[in-house]
Amino acid sequence: MAAAALGTGPGVVLLPLLWGLALLLCLALSRAAGRARFAVVPVALGAAVLSAALLLFPREDGSPASAAAEEIVDTFFIGRLVLLAVMSLVVLGCLFLLLIYHLLEPVYAKPLHGS
Repeated sequence: MAAAALGTGPGVVLLPLLWGLALLLCLALSRAAGRARFAVVPVALGAAVLSAALLLFPREDGSPASAAAEEIVDTFFIGRLVLLAVMSLVVLGCLFLLLIYHLLEPVYAKPLHGS
């Protein structure tokens, strides 16, 4: 096993570092002028693809040798699904409210001054 960082594997340190650097790069690019501002999208997509690759292709075998003797059962599975459903509804509600109150806010024309 690889050397543990704070009792965890190196991936736990690498993923937040990757996203922190991607966030800093996105903030720097969002303040740029011209077409460089649109480079935020590939940076975010690249960080997402790299994160997915790190999560989907682990370096070591995920099953420990002693796990075959005992079976692990998740007894709170239904509770987790209910919590996930409630959190998803809250996020959808927040996005709907953002759409109504921020993105669709009317812009009123200023009155013209006659001569």
